[in-house]
Amino acid sequence: MQETAEARLKRMRMRSWRRGTKEMDLVLGPFADAHLADLTAAELAEYEALLAENDQDLMAWILGQTAPPAGLARLLARVSRFAQTRLGAGK
Repeated sequence: MQETAEARLKRMRMRSWRRGTKEMDLVLGPFADAHLADLTAAELAEYEALLAENDQDLMAWILGQTAPPAGLARLLARVSRFAQTRLGAGK
């Protein structure tokens, strides 16, 4: 049985809010709420790959401590900009 588009977005949104570390919940959850429905099919596939990564790596990539894999770099930059704007970082 194939997953519907609505079920996929719901699953991805839930996975964004229930990461394992509160820090990543607060970064990915609001991003998913705000942008998940607007992502293209390719971006959704990239976001799913991002969700498969562990939180420690994600946090290091988002904070710019280490370079992300090339396939995730553009979406991670978008997530990072969203989080910085939302949380008032860089003011």
